[in-house]
Amino acid sequence: MSTRRRIFEAEHELFRESVVRFIQKEVTPQVEAWRAAGCCDRSVFEVAGAQGLLLMWADEAYGGAGVADFRFEQIVYEEMIRHGDIGVYLTLHSRLVAPYIARLGNDEQKARLLPEAARGQRILAIAMTEPGTGSDLAGIRTHARKVEGGWRLNGAKTYISNGINADTVIVVARTDPQQPRAFGLFVVERGMAGFERGRRLKKLGLDAQDTAELFFDQVFVPDANLLGEPDKALAYLAEGLAEERLLSACQSIAHAQVALDVTLDYVKERRAFGRPVGAFQNTRFVLARKHAELDAMQSWIDVLVMEHNDGRLDAATAASAKLLTSELECRLIDECLQLHGGAGYMEEYRISRMYRDARVSRIFAGTSEIMLEIIARSLGLREHMD
Repeated sequence: MSTRRRIFEAEHELFRESVVRFIQKEVTPQVEAWRAAGCCDRSVFEVAGAQGLLLMWADEAYGGAGVADFRFEQIVYEEMIRHGDIGVYLTLHSRLVAPYIARLGNDEQKARLLPEAARGQRILAIAMTEPGTGSDLAGIRTHARKVEGGWRLNGAKTYISNGINADTVIVVARTDPQQPRAFGLFVVERGMAGFERGRRLKKLGLDAQDTAELFFDQVFVPDANLLGEPDKALAYLAEGLAEERLLSACQSIAHAQVALDVTLDYVKERRAFGRPVGAFQNTRFVLARKHAELDAMQSWIDVLVMEHNDGRLDAATAASAKLLTSELECRLIDECLQLHGGAGYMEEYRISRMYRDARVSRIFAGTSEIMLEIIARSLGLREHMD
């Protein structure tokens, strides 16, 4: 791991030590079983909640610590990837989904939903993607029809992270067929009639992260489970995109750093033609270049974390961070696998699993192509220009 000075202070490093202890005790021994099962055990959320690692930003009245400093979340990501598994999605629960309840929920909704989420007793997910829509939220077909006392929800979602474990799913649905941008956010809870889970989806990587299909057949969602206004969901979702992409960037850079460290250990021990693989010039130069690229990128991401803490991270910069870190992650891990030789193709070596896990980073949280479109628009470039 790089010894370069970073943005963390003494309190962060003490927190890091506690996170490492938690992961080594509660996650590391379970990783192989979870990857084989295609899903982590839901009990890890409760243990993390008891440790104070969930919804750290939430007010104490709602079970949090009232600490909004993004660096604490960054540490959880870094150490979960290093000592646990990249597919244990505590952060999606804590930092992507729960904030919608905090921002948009009324007092009753927050009091009902957030404390259990902070304790890990109510696992959260968000359902946007549908078969055939991908990143095109405007193409969503799931719809909610207003009825007395609530809404009737119909439709299907796919690729939903935490989909199997989730007790509460925030569902994006069309609310007015006459208005192309009228969407609402509906809190669907485990046990509601008509709410069914489909397959646990088998994936190329992220084996321990449960991903599922969800189906809604005439699900009655009471008015008390509508978040915000019924026609403003797209605007609400846009508010959280910069943070989501920063989280993705933090994940990619941490994953890349672990891959580099794993490879450094390997080439120092593995011998070929009578000397360590790390002694060959190609190996030394490849790893030296990747170390330099990684340090430069990490420095920039750390700056963006501090800008986000100050409320100054904009959508285009977050898109740039997500784009470049995911590309670096995939390039670096590919070259690290190459330096493992035939061993890199074997499942028993961690670099093999990391290679599979990394590929989705250029797809989720907005594809690389969508990131390029966002960046291009920030430069005043449009597909059709006068």
